[in-house]
Amino acid sequence: MGSHTDSTDPKATDGHTPEGGATGGLPTPAARAGREGLEALLARPGKALIGLDFDGTLAPIVADPEQARAHPDAVPALAALAPKVAAVAVVTGRPAGVAVRHGGFAGVPGLEHLVVLGHYGAERWDAVTGSVTAPAPHPGVAAARAELPGLLDRVGAWQGTWIEEKGRAVAVHTRRAGDPQAAFEALREPLTDLATRHGLVVEPGRMVLELRPPGMDKGVALMEYARTIGAESVLYAGDDLGDLPAFTAVDELRASGVPGLLVCSGSDEVTELRDRADVVVDGPAGVVRLLRALAERIG
Repeated sequence: MGSHTDSTDPKATDGHTPEGGATGGLPTPAARAGREGLEALLARPGKALIGLDFDGTLAPIVADPEQARAHPDAVPALAALAPKVAAVAVVTGRPAGVAVRHGGFAGVPGLEHLVVLGHYGAERWDAVTGSVTAPAPHPGVAAARAELPGLLDRVGAWQGTWIEEKGRAVAVHTRRAGDPQAAFEALREPLTDLATRHGLVVEPGRMVLELRPPGMDKGVALMEYARTIGAESVLYAGDDLGDLPAFTAVDELRASGVPGLLVCSGSDEVTELRDRADVVVDGPAGVVRLLRALAERIG
């Protein structure tokens, strides 16, 4: 896990408490705001919102996003926790229906309090109804998508980059390229120019550049949903740059008097998230352990 302290180290001094650092399997965040967030969640679980990214948080990162699936223990852990809290929201850049299929969330007893906020909140799937609600897509996405093959060809020499269709967004991945980071950097400027011409923005991630409409991010989605349900505490767990707006939303909620806990699903690729987190866990397996521990502690 690189520079963050391993969960077996009893001398954690980096400002984050690793998983398993306290009795009952729950960590004790070093920062006061994190401790207050955890305490509020445990004291009033029926008013708590659990927000979770999908890829890298509930599902391990894989070379082909279409092959991503939730950790095998994620759904049982969520089913144990969800009935005890106000809501569980999976906040993802994926289409809501795709996240539901890849997560295996549909028709699971205990997940009635689960929603999937897909496309950064532009789509919403409710477990209770099993339906997705969404506005019309931004026309700039289709226009930019049509130009992407020619753009990638003009940049040249980046074999292994590929385009992911996301409906309300489109992404270019470089993880399979011969030099993923070089391809990523070479594509950043031309993709930003393309996005700007079509009224879109570029969101960088872990070896991926996503073109999407402005005003769509996980922070907006999380904040709006927290206010909709009247959450009195919020936990958010993520692993990538796209989760930073959600971290900022939790900070804003804290400032307004709603306690929050920030969890990083550990990654050496995105140190910004790790450095801002109250708790760092060891990827999706660590997130699952945290969810289980919360369910057990709430009782």
